[in-house]
Amino acid sequence: MKIGAIIQARSSSSRLPKKVLKPLPYDSDICVLQQVIRRVKRSEMIDEVIVATTTEDEDSEIVEVARMEKVPYYRGSLPNVLERFYGAAVENDLDVIVRITSDCPCADYTVIDDIVKSHLDLGADYTSNALIESFPRGIDAEVINFDVLKRAYEEASEKFEKEHVTPFIYKTHPDDFKINRIQSDEDNSDIRITLDTPQDYALLCTIYDNLYCPDNYFLLEDVLNLFDEKPYLRDINSEIAQKKVCNSLNEELEEVISLCDRQDLDRAKEFLEKHID
Repeated sequence: MKIGAIIQARSSSSRLPKKVLKPLPYDSDICVLQQVIRRVKRSEMIDEVIVATTTEDEDSEIVEVARMEKVPYYRGSLPNVLERFYGAAVENDLDVIVRITSDCPCADYTVIDDIVKSHLDLGADYTSNALIESFPRGIDAEVINFDVLKRAYEEASEKFEKEHVTPFIYKTHPDDFKINRIQSDEDNSDIRITLDTPQDYALLCTIYDNLYCPDNYFLLEDVLNLFDEKPYLRDINSEIAQKKVCNSLNEELEEVISLCDRQDLDRAKEFLEKHID
């Protein structure tokens, strides 16, 4: 059995362009994507780490990072990320795929190993620690059997299923698969250590300023201890809303109403509520 981590990466982020190429630590010669690759490589359960990027010219920079880190890469569709994962899995003969996103430079290889072990021990089709909110945002990992990924690739038809890779499994057809939902002993879901905005970057730079040492990879426990010591860290990006996977117009409108509520857009909220069935 060959287990591979596929790290999806692109340059064209809407909220923070080229975010995974930003230096981390700040003003260093190491970028966010390199930190993610190096941290995932520490896993004892993963046989190979692959970067899945796009065929867009601007993502040649992503390829160069993969080459520098001596990991294989796959280039595929920009909008159809599911195709990228399937192509990368086929090209590298993977039996089990661990999905990692390149905007999570605090990824904890021990958490990844625990998730993979749980997946294998239970004989699951799909395992995730993000379906039940408990881990900090940015410690997410998903494990998918190849045959399950293959079915999703062949049968997914909705845009959100292709863009977000796994909703075909856990959202559209959950009854068809053995799904393993991992939950942390403590709820730290209010902590956001992923990279989507300038505020996120400021927080991650602060974390790295406090915890980073070359070749000594800090763990989730270290991050949580830092947040206990410096509670104000939570405030740096507390107003940032995580993008949600919606599979209907009504779900999207509910998200818009929630945004209106957070921004005190009362008239817009009232208008939308009147026009939603």
